[in-house]
Amino acid sequence: MNYFELFGLPVEFGLDSQTLADTYRQLQMQFHPDKFASRPERERLQAVQRAAQINDAFTTLKHPLNRAEYLLSLQGIDIRAEQQTLKDPLFLMQQMEWREQLEEIPAVQDVFGAIMAFDRELQQASADFYAELEQQLGSSQWLDAADTVRKLKFMTKLHAELERLEDAQQEF
Repeated sequence: MNYFELFGLPVEFGLDSQTLADTYRQLQMQFHPDKFASRPERERLQAVQRAAQINDAFTTLKHPLNRAEYLLSLQGIDIRAEQQTLKDPLFLMQQMEWREQLEEIPAVQDVFGAIMAFDRELQQASADFYAELEQQLGSSQWLDAADTVRKLKFMTKLHAELERLEDAQQEF
């Protein structure tokens, strides 16, 4: 059973997060290991395994990037642990520009203003990539969607670096 079936959801990128959360709570109540404490060991073990599966499924489906990777894996494209480099020259140039921009932030007069401006830029670019990803997944453009997921993974890492920079500035 795939994660979408487990939660009774259509196999698609866009999903109702409230339905996902409600179903998660229902499944957790139904299969919580404490409910099986007085049952035979085999049933207790099955309950623990089922609860773990429910948790894994919820975590995967709750986060859009994880959900996209999971959708791709259902199509035989497993990029979850890969380190493949993109062959998109425009995005590679953009990556370099963003890296330079990030490196220059500590030297500017208004560091926090620069961090906030860069954060807005990254958020907008990520939103654009997510819109592109949703369209690609919806029209079964699996390889293009895989490349967009790779771009979003870079964006996630870059945003984490920006947050670390902001945290370091707050220590002063």
